[in-house]
Amino acid sequence: MADKVYEMTYDGVKKLQDELDQRKTVTAAEISERLKEARALGDLSENSEYDDAKTAQAENEMRIMEIESILKNAKIIDEDEISKTKVTLGAMIKIRDEETQEEIEYLLVGTKEQDIFSNKISSDSPVGAAIMGKKRGQIVDVRTPAGILRYRIVKISKPS
Repeated sequence: MADKVYEMTYDGVKKLQDELDQRKTVTAAEISERLKEARALGDLSENSEYDDAKTAQAENEMRIMEIESILKNAKIIDEDEISKTKVTLGAMIKIRDEETQEEIEYLLVGTKEQDIFSNKISSDSPVGAAIMGKKRGQIVDVRTPAGILRYRIVKISKPS
């Protein structure tokens, strides 16, 4: 079975590589020190510090494996493939809520990069899926738990 390809921006790949380096060096060393200190306390059978450190170690190792898998299967979005006329992965999109007239700008990214707090939405999200492939000026209806929202695509650009 072929591995899933994760389309990502260069910044997204860089961020994961930095996290991986941090986890393999700093975080692993901190956990190792915690384990050493917990062992020094004696009996490990009722040692909550030791149990906590072992749990942290397992979680860190799982995240390292997850990041390595994502990076192994990552495909960086080619900036030349980002269109200014139609919504594609990697594009900056400004949309306007047709009811409230509120405008918001998003970077359209793959699922492994989404971060709503940084205005990065996934192409698999309801809004991302609705606007994917559309052109400036088009109106899209987005089905959400709160009902159908209507957005107009105001601007499509390459990220700066």
